Amino acid sequence: MQNHNNVLISKHASIKDALSAIDKGAIRIAIVLDDDEKVVGTLTDGDIRRGLLNGLTLDSSIENLYFKEPTLANINDSKELIIQKAIRKQIYQIPIVDDDGRLAKIEDLAKLLKTNAKKNRVVLMAGGLGTRLRPLTQDVPKPLLKVGNKPILETIIENFAKYGFVNITISVNYKADMIKEYFGDGSTLGVNIDYIQEDKRLGTAGALSLIKDRPQEPFFVMNADLLTNVNFEHLLDFHSFENSVGTMCVREYDYQVPYGVIQTDGSKIVSIEEKPVHKFFVNAGIYVLSPQVFEYIPKNEFYDMPTLFEDIINDDLKTISFPIHEYWLDIGRMSDFEQAQVEYKEIF
Repeated sequence: MQNHNNVLISKHASIKDALSAIDKGAIRIAIVLDDDEKVVGTLTDGDIRRGLLNGLTLDSSIENLYFKEPTLANINDSKELIIQKAIRKQIYQIPIVDDDGRLAKIEDLAKLLKTNAKKNRVVLMAGGLGTRLRPLTQDVPKPLLKVGNKPILETIIENFAKYGFVNITISVNYKADMIKEYFGDGSTLGVNIDYIQEDKRLGTAGALSLIKDRPQEPFFVMNADLLTNVNFEHLLDFHSFENSVGTMCVREYDYQVPYGVIQTDGSKIVSIEEKPVHKFFVNAGIYVLSPQVFEYIPKNEFYDMPTLFEDIINDDLKTISFPIHEYWLDIGRMSDFEQAQVEYKEIF
C-alpha cells in the first residue's frame, strides 16, 4: 500500500505548506483534514494558482481555497463504483475513506482501469458437504451449484481475478473430482489454480496446513459458498495498513426480541422496551492472514478460524475487523439459494 502521508495537510495550513505537500506527493492534489483527521476537502495546484492570482500570498491560509465537497469513496466500494465516481466527476484521483471518514488510500483512475496480477494467494474452502441444501447437493458439490448462469465458485474466482488476485488454491473434499474437472488449472478463467485435498474434516483453518508452498505475503481465505462484491484490493490494503496479523470481515446482524423486554430493580419495574432490536457484528467468512499464522496451525488436524483468531489474540498479536457494507450472502440454506437466484442479476 502506498504511503500518502506526504499529501495530507491540515485545514489550517498555509498555501506554502500545501504547495510543498503537492510537490512531495506527486499526485497533483493534497488531501485536507480537520482536527479529527477526517477528510474534509481536496486542494489542487490549480486552486492555489487561482488564489495567488486573486491576491493571496504563500503565507495565506488555504481555508477559502480548498474544495469542501470532495468526491470520496468508501473502503467497501467496489472497483466499478469507484471508477464510475471518478469518471462522472472527471477526476484522476479519488480519496478512499474508512467508515469514520479517515483516509485509507488514494486511488488513481489510470491504475484502476489497468489490473495487474498480484502475488497474494487466495485460498477457497470448498470441501463442505452442503447438507442443508440437499437434495441439490446430492449429486453436485455446493460450490458447483449454479447461481445465475454459473457455479457459485466461478463467480468468486472471477471477482478475485478482477482485482488482480489470480493465484488460487481450492481446498476440496466432497465430490472433489467434479470441482477439479470443472476448473482444471484455471487457465480458462485467466487464473492459476491448484488444490489441497482434505481426507477428513480439518475446519476453516486446519486445511491451511496442507498448503505445500506457504505464502510469503498476506493471503486471503474465504468460504466457497459466499456471494459478495466486497472490494478485495481495499480489504488487503486495510490489512496491510493496520499491520494486522489477522483480519476478519464482519457483517452487521440485527436480532429483534419478539417480546417486550422488562428492566427491573428488585421487584420494581424500571422500564419496558417493546420488541427491541439488538445489533451484532458476525463473522462473514472472509479473512486476510499474514504468513506468521502458520506457526499456530496444527498439521492435518481440525482447527477452525475462530480458534486461530482466539490464539493469536491471546498472544497479543493484532487482529482487526473489516465491516462489509456491500452485498454479501451466505448460501447455506435453500432460502438463501433461492434469494441468490433473484438478486444475482442485479448485483453481478
